[in-house]
Amino acid sequence: MTDMTSNTPSRSQSQSAADEGAGREEKRLGFALTLPAQLLVLFIALFPILMQVYISLTDWSPLDGIPWYRAYELWIGLTNYVDLAGDPRFWSAIWRTLIVMLICVPVQFLLGLGLAILFVDEFPGRRAMYSTILVPMMVVPAVAGYMFFMLFQSGGPINGILSFLLGSSVQIAWLSDPDLALLGVIISDIWQWTPLMFLILLAGMLSVPQDQQMAAVLLGAGWWRRFFTIVLPRMKTIIVIAIAIRVIENFKVFDNFYIITGGGPGVATETISIYIYKVTQNDLIWGYVAAIALAILIVLSIVSGMAISRMRKG
Repeated sequence: MTDMTSNTPSRSQSQSAADEGAGREEKRLGFALTLPAQLLVLFIALFPILMQVYISLTDWSPLDGIPWYRAYELWIGLTNYVDLAGDPRFWSAIWRTLIVMLICVPVQFLLGLGLAILFVDEFPGRRAMYSTILVPMMVVPAVAGYMFFMLFQSGGPINGILSFLLGSSVQIAWLSDPDLALLGVIISDIWQWTPLMFLILLAGMLSVPQDQQMAAVLLGAGWWRRFFTIVLPRMKTIIVIAIAIRVIENFKVFDNFYIITGGGPGVATETISIYIYKVTQNDLIWGYVAAIALAILIVLSIVSGMAISRMRKG
């Protein structure tokens, strides 16, 4: 009896050791099987960044007649970054990008939130209207840009509607006026990407537990009280992610802005993406462009990191 009792712990210990060994073996096998894919993903993500850092420290350009891997022959260190800090056109492009972001993102959020509140409950024709609202998001940005380019022409529909409402001929040069051109590209961005904000916020609202809302109804809470005390607090993470996505996307917006105004008149609508494109294609200063892109990448990485951190906490 004593032998049996003394043998029991040793058997359980040996079983546990065997399980641990099997678990380690499975981990090794899983790591070995996924290693090629991990190395490929690491190469795809890391190589362009390392190459960008390398080029940004040189004065290399395709016009120099030497391949990029010999760019060290034109090594200038941090000169591109010093020039970037003192480039007024760069800071103007950043400022215009921030203006677009500070107008578009709040408007898209408020419109998306309002639409999500309307669509959270069933009503006749909900599915048809839901599909209609999502159409702008499905339009190719270049096509959307051409649409708004036509709308804001001097003889286009916008001036036609204003002429009808005011009872006199309106010939506003929307895209030729430096003070009005930015308005056209902002409206195009709001039109196209409000549905994305609506979709994300609606999904967040539908994920709020219904039993909590029903309990609040039984306790006599009105709709607004339930919205601000139950729904909105549980959507904080979704809201942060939605806003972060649109902030990052506003820094990358290019297609429709370039087609509507080309960054003009002059540089009145030149955002950071259009500025990078012009310096790359027209000036061919690729070392300087690499420095600009790397600086933007660092800023967007910080924004993304903050959003991911908030998501993990949520």
